[in-house]
Amino acid sequence: MGYKSAPPKSARLFIPVTAFFLLLHALVFGDNIVLADLTEMSIEELMNVTVYGASKFEQKTTEAPSSVSIITSEDIKKYGYRTLSDILKSQRSFYITYDRNYSYVGVRGFGRSGDYNGRVLILIDGHRTNDNVYDQGFIGTEFPLDVDLIEKIEIVRGPGSALYGSNAFFAVINVITRKAGTTEWMEASVDAGALETYKGRLSFVHEFNDGTGVLLSGSIMDSEGRSRLFFSEFDDPSTNDGIAENADYDRNHGFFLKLSRSGFTLEGLYASREKGIPTASFETDFNDSRNMTVDERGYAYLRYERQLGDNSQIMGRLFYDVYDYDGTYMYGGVTNKDLGKGTWWGGETLYSVRPLDKHKLSLGAEYQVNSKQDQKYDDQDPLTADLDDRRDSRRLAVYLQDEFAVTESLIFNAGLRHDNYYRFESTNPRLALIYSPFDGTVFKAIYGQAFRIPNSYELYYEEATTQKSNEDLGPETIRTHEIIWEQSLGKNFNMTVDAFHYTISDLIHQHSDPEDDLLVFMNSNDIETDGVELEIGGNLGDRAEGRVSYTYQNAKEAEERTRPVNSPRHLAKLNLTAPVLDENLIAGLEAQYTSKRETLAGDQTDAFIVSNLTILGRNLARGLELSGSIYNIFDKRYHDPSGDEYVQDFIEQDGRAFRLKITYVF
Repeated sequence: MGYKSAPPKSARLFIPVTAFFLLLHALVFGDNIVLADLTEMSIEELMNVTVYGASKFEQKTTEAPSSVSIITSEDIKKYGYRTLSDILKSQRSFYITYDRNYSYVGVRGFGRSGDYNGRVLILIDGHRTNDNVYDQGFIGTEFPLDVDLIEKIEIVRGPGSALYGSNAFFAVINVITRKAGTTEWMEASVDAGALETYKGRLSFVHEFNDGTGVLLSGSIMDSEGRSRLFFSEFDDPSTNDGIAENADYDRNHGFFLKLSRSGFTLEGLYASREKGIPTASFETDFNDSRNMTVDERGYAYLRYERQLGDNSQIMGRLFYDVYDYDGTYMYGGVTNKDLGKGTWWGGETLYSVRPLDKHKLSLGAEYQVNSKQDQKYDDQDPLTADLDDRRDSRRLAVYLQDEFAVTESLIFNAGLRHDNYYRFESTNPRLALIYSPFDGTVFKAIYGQAFRIPNSYELYYEEATTQKSNEDLGPETIRTHEIIWEQSLGKNFNMTVDAFHYTISDLIHQHSDPEDDLLVFMNSNDIETDGVELEIGGNLGDRAEGRVSYTYQNAKEAEERTRPVNSPRHLAKLNLTAPVLDENLIAGLEAQYTSKRETLAGDQTDAFIVSNLTILGRNLARGLELSGSIYNIFDKRYHDPSGDEYVQDFIEQDGRAFRLKITYVF
């Protein structure tokens, strides 16, 4: 791939010049546009908000068999969220670890090193985005969808394998995109920020005379990253005194298409992201900007839904997915290529019926062919293939879910799914009782079980100097018990209290084998965790709205009773928005506290608080929206624990940063 070159001067001029003309056009053509604000809903209205991802049909969040959070497009704008990672770290029980290459999500005290987000299932419009080689769920700048295209995000906590199979271990994240064709507009957005970060997006929505709706969007981002990063572990004249220069770059581009007509929805997505690796992971050459990863992700997805009479409906979908990983790693000045290529296709059908007024029965089947699950590793000079592993596999699943209203105030929900993989089988249930004795009061008692099969990377990856395979790996499982209390507090506030206990068995964990110092995945000790989440949120009419949450999570290795690596005991979050001067100028403030975390070397990272502020100006002129954000306002220095592939025990995170953004609707 060669050294990263600076973008041409014309590309650097594109964003400021475009921003100037967008601003000029908006000021010339006056008038205001009124945009809907979901945060102005009353508590009664909020308790009727629906979720799809919890049961694969629309239902009230208060009736869903899980603890659900909804993040809207309004939230994304008001808090200046740039990535899915930003969004998740603002939610109770979630925390993010960043190794300056990928972002990793921790949930309820579990964020294992070497975990490529395979224990959280990431969906876009109900379509699985975790790949078929590493099971990786992208959430950072590598996430393939521009966040400006998100209508809302459903966070469904707890085991979801009773509906979704493998990877729905701790949570299911369903990202729902904006509608195609309900209104007609063209939207351009440009932003610039710290670390020489520039981004542009152009989106188009139209409805044709035959009723076909289209959403078409493209985006591009380029960031130089930190020009100088100091790592004390490499503080030696032979390694540039521990300073990595111009090796933190990050750039991506993507394309998204959505067509809808008469119950059919067709989606197509392609995205590519290139990231420099400044940390010299896997014992690569330090301060060599040729160390990088390139991830390409794409899919085509056709869905059909139809109502069959008054009491039943059918859904069918077909999909084709591709994933291409290209890693460039330098050893002694010699280029080494690490490649992963995945291709898969399949379909799903789901039939739902109400045999009785109080019964909703769903029966589904899913089939997937993994036509390519290839991994390759070779030296380029001379060309030597150290690994050339080619695999294919299939999986078949059937599932059943029954929602039964025992009385007007009591709902029983039961689900069961059986998965048959090429080497493994697993059957997983979910049971829930949902009781609402009074208006505004809901209690949920939930038991769920989930599993994750070992992926191709964990089973078969082998490289002579750093890592070895383990084909004897078995699946890991989790069993979760949960009690939830959802309560309205007057007309404007609500409260959620969630107590949970889970046990992970046969955990798949990467560690260094003391016999040969090679990394290897093994089924290791069980994990037991007790925790409680508390969240209070609401609004004061048009004056302010927000939420505050606290999570206590006590995770332990079952045998040693020691605390797992990268497991904070305490998380606290504050989100608050309020108008400044008038309703067209909104301030969004958030603060996030993370307690100490254990590192692999037995040390601890310091606790920290990070605060962010966004000022959003809308209706400033016809179609014009401006925002400015400051991230890590107080320039807090903090670190995330690293994995076995690093010399560093922990990795420093970014300090204060800013972003300015202009969005214009034509």
